[in-house]
Amino acid sequence: MHRWLAPIRLAFGLLAAVALGFAAQRAAAGVTGLVDFFSYFTNLSAVAAVVVLLAGGWAGLTGGRPVPGWVRGAVVLCTSVTGLVYGLGVAVYPVALMIPWAGHVLHQVVPLVMFADWLLDPPERRIRPVQAVGWLAFPFLYLAYALLRGWAVDWYPYVFLDPSRPCGYGRVAGACFVTTLGFVLVGAVLMWAGNTLGERRAAGSGSPPRGRRAHARTT
Repeated sequence: MHRWLAPIRLAFGLLAAVALGFAAQRAAAGVTGLVDFFSYFTNLSAVAAVVVLLAGGWAGLTGGRPVPGWVRGAVVLCTSVTGLVYGLGVAVYPVALMIPWAGHVLHQVVPLVMFADWLLDPPERRIRPVQAVGWLAFPFLYLAYALLRGWAVDWYPYVFLDPSRPCGYGRVAGACFVTTLGFVLVGAVLMWAGNTLGERRAAGSGSPPRGRRAHARTT
């Protein structure tokens, strides 16, 4: 790991944590409530990003064990898709939910920082396809939670998950399919970029790349 990344990770991790704290405080004091606030995929992804950034930065400063590449990849996938969806204007949030600067940090800065961090410090071990498929576990669990809780309390964090809208569950199923396809495509790009850049870094340092496929090529 590039040691100069450690303080940068800590700085952005703290920034994201402060943004989450201010936004959560507003939600708790308003009509939104903390449960609804943390029922947004963006906010849950930001929490995971804060943990990964702070843990990675602390490990870099202290020489501790870095965050495993497959864990980082899962978080980068979630934040990257969040940034893309928000950038395309698909996800619309209530005005009262977010303080403008905090919303900018959580929806734009965090995804860009996590993506750049993945490229600047690619995983040491190759990400295997089965691990990349495992990255989809959290999005699927979140989808199940959002639909079940929405059915129970009649509130959905995103319009495209609300079956009371025109076309009902057919539209919801179509939106979920398209979203899943987006996760798969972005995940494939992240796996390819991480593995390719990791091998280049290993080749430049003269150390053999780590991972079963890489090991097989060197024997």
